[in-house]
Amino acid sequence: MGDLVNLRRARKARGKQAEAEQAAMNRALHGRTKAARAEEKAEAARREKAARTLDQARRDPDR
Repeated sequence: MGDLVNLRRARKARGKQAEAEQAAMNRALHGRTKAARAEEKAEAARREKAARTLDQARRDPDR
């Protein structure tokens, strides 16, 4: 015979596991500090400026 399982406890444990997984996803998406967000934004701006500068200095291959 199998082990006895309290269905109420099993249901609550399953719910807590789902909530923990959702919380982990939210922390990964939204858990950055203000400084980290600012650094990421600054890095993106640097990359964009470098790409524009490189495109401006490009010569046409036809000439």
